[in-house]
Amino acid sequence: MHTVWKGAISFGLVHVPVKMFSATEDKDISMRLIHRECGSNISYVRKCPTCEIDVDWEGIVKGYEYEKGRFVLFEKDELEQLTDDATRTIRILDFVALEEIDPIYFQKTYYLSPDQAGGNAYNLLLEAMRQSGRIGIAKVSIRTKSSLAAIRVIGDCLAMETIFYPDEIRSVEQVPGLPDAVTVNEKELTMARMLIEQLSTPFEPGKYNDDYRAKLMDLIQHKIAGEEVRVAPEQQRTNVLDLMAALQASLEAVKLPPDAPGSLDRGTAAGAAADEGAAGAKADGKAAADGEAAAAAPRPRKRKGGSSKETVS
Repeated sequence: MHTVWKGAISFGLVHVPVKMFSATEDKDISMRLIHRECGSNISYVRKCPTCEIDVDWEGIVKGYEYEKGRFVLFEKDELEQLTDDATRTIRILDFVALEEIDPIYFQKTYYLSPDQAGGNAYNLLLEAMRQSGRIGIAKVSIRTKSSLAAIRVIGDCLAMETIFYPDEIRSVEQVPGLPDAVTVNEKELTMARMLIEQLSTPFEPGKYNDDYRAKLMDLIQHKIAGEEVRVAPEQQRTNVLDLMAALQASLEAVKLPPDAPGSLDRGTAAGAAADEGAAGAKADGKAAADGEAAAAAPRPRKRKGGSSKETVS
């Protein structure tokens, strides 16, 4: 692993020298933009639109746009003066329970290992946190960006999760189209809860795969081999208008063996589904029967010159 940061964890007056490593990696398949005519890579040029010249990195400074088209400029050393030795420290401010933090706050995970002669202090903090069941909330600066962080134990390693500041989290009240009040059909709710129960299982991350990446890699290998590839169009899915019918069909599709953990007895699940949907199905069936009867009924015919009616079979 490549070291991305070196510093220390501090809690109280204790300092724990650590190295930081990225705990995750991006496995997206990257694509380059290619000129269709000649097959060359498309290059991006840093060009000033006013001077109409290419600009190298030495001629570039950072600027903040405080009004449209007006900037205040900052040299590199000006920004570096804002940092101090504290930026090399992960300073734990509080210890809290992990379940108190909503997952929306989490950004990126890093592993922390002991650095220099900090093994004893590292082990002390790790075991104390493990036994307390608490995680540390800290402040840290990485590449001039200040962030909150959560320090926690993963196996025999300390890990750091960068987390958003509260003012970086948008309120759910800004989401358009949310209902003023949540109202649901009780029968549908019961069946939905049954479906959730049937689908509930311990989390096993190893069973989830990136299907798109696998298909793309397969397509790449076929193209490298010079094979012509035709992708079959996806079949159009039929919209299910009857929510109760959709729930019943879903329950039938996910039935587990009777002895499986969390499974419902086949008869019990089917019976419950039928009982819950009986009223709606009965009403739908009656409406359909009435419609068929009306369609099959003989139509009245008018006699010429009069209003009396006769029927023809």
